[in-house]
Amino acid sequence: MYLISNPVHQLPTFKLKLPFVRESKGSYQTQQPLPGCPKIPLSLQLRQYQRQAITSWFANNGRGTLKMATGSGKTITALAIACELYQQINLQVLLVVCPYRHLVTQWARECEKFNLQPILAFENLRAWQSQLSTQIYNLRSGSQGFVTVITTNSTLIGEGFQSQLKYFPAKTLIIGDEAHNLGAPKLEESLPRRVGLRLALSATPERYFDDFGTQSLFDYFGPVLQPEFTLRDAIAQGALVHYQYYPILVELTEAESIAYLKLTKRIGRSLLYRERENGEAGNFEDNEDLKPLLMQRARLIGAAENKLTALHELMETRRETTHTLFYCSDGSQDAGQRSSLRQLKAVAKILGVDLGYKVSTYTAQTTLQEREILRHQFESGELQGLVAIRCLDEGVDIPAIQTAVILSSSGNPRQFIQRRGRVLRPHPAKERATIFDMIVLPPDLDRETVEVERNLLKKELRRFVEFADLADNAGEARMKLLDLQKRYGLLDI
Repeated sequence: MYLISNPVHQLPTFKLKLPFVRESKGSYQTQQPLPGCPKIPLSLQLRQYQRQAITSWFANNGRGTLKMATGSGKTITALAIACELYQQINLQVLLVVCPYRHLVTQWARECEKFNLQPILAFENLRAWQSQLSTQIYNLRSGSQGFVTVITTNSTLIGEGFQSQLKYFPAKTLIIGDEAHNLGAPKLEESLPRRVGLRLALSATPERYFDDFGTQSLFDYFGPVLQPEFTLRDAIAQGALVHYQYYPILVELTEAESIAYLKLTKRIGRSLLYRERENGEAGNFEDNEDLKPLLMQRARLIGAAENKLTALHELMETRRETTHTLFYCSDGSQDAGQRSSLRQLKAVAKILGVDLGYKVSTYTAQTTLQEREILRHQFESGELQGLVAIRCLDEGVDIPAIQTAVILSSSGNPRQFIQRRGRVLRPHPAKERATIFDMIVLPPDLDRETVEVERNLLKKELRRFVEFADLADNAGEARMKLLDLQKRYGLLDI
């Protein structure tokens, strides 16, 4: 039995006009709106690509995905769309869905600039559920003009929030922030089908190793709209700052090399078996059996021991550097939760104890209150650095970051793109950013495994080369990668 979601023709449809989106500072509205109703800030000046994106979304009748580089102003663009909808059709509800709690508070700060008074619907059900139901009731009775709700992915799927969604009016806009996360089955099923106005935001909407989830996301929100705004575009237009890129090549230890070789052989055998069974060449992307092996390989590379030595050597000469972010691996070749923080703790010890560098760790366990304190200490220079794992990848806005030391990146291109965009956000005290990227050199492999490694390396190397090509010191950075390209016959990248 198949469940059929509401077809598009059953959804409320609105005749949307192409908006007149101002380039100069100023508001769309001539009248002062009621408290909590959308209003463009007088000081806002949209960039040309933001105006084009807004026009594209309206031309696609209120559906679509904005694929815009991290730091290029997706939030502002989305809120400008809400303001235009309020003018055109008297939009009544804005629902924003974010992957993390800290993004809820970040969105709240931006919403307040647009005259909105958001309900923050996450964590304690009692804190927001009655507030939400009261405001929706007031909206329907005509005693309130607009409702803004910002929630998390985990709250969205809960019964408490789902029970409220059925009361949302037809004139609701849903915004999926870092929308690639919403392609996961449980989340995608929880998205409100009765809401017809839909906007997805992501620098990387395509889901890694999940074509079905990617398609589900586009089926719900709508296709990627023009213009796509790449990192190159963002730097060229001044939305992000220029940067220098320094690859640091790291060798595996003997024990790590042996483990790496075993994994590569197993990956090769799995690909060969698939080829024999199906009569077609094995492919990393559509081979479910490979995912655990590729994850093991990524964890081994991420937690490579010699990265700690390389970090000590690098920071020994940079003890006075401030506003530095250290990205650590969130796992090791050993299983278990305790090992996931092993590199983070080792990095914090090297920096804080051995080198006397003023740092603090920033993890998923860091409370929202502590995160705000750390953010202020970091921006003021009281803290020289933050040592973090994945929780700083998506949406966290700390423009004061001037330097990033990447000890670990997964094979997921999204992580590369998010992290680079995070470091390149403009700040009055920042002319240019600096990125140090630790790249593990594969060990010498036999003839059986070298071709497998070449295919595995091709995608990763393409990202390193892209990092290098967009940097101000592109020639120097590319020379560092040349030996690796020669070794595996990948000079065409």
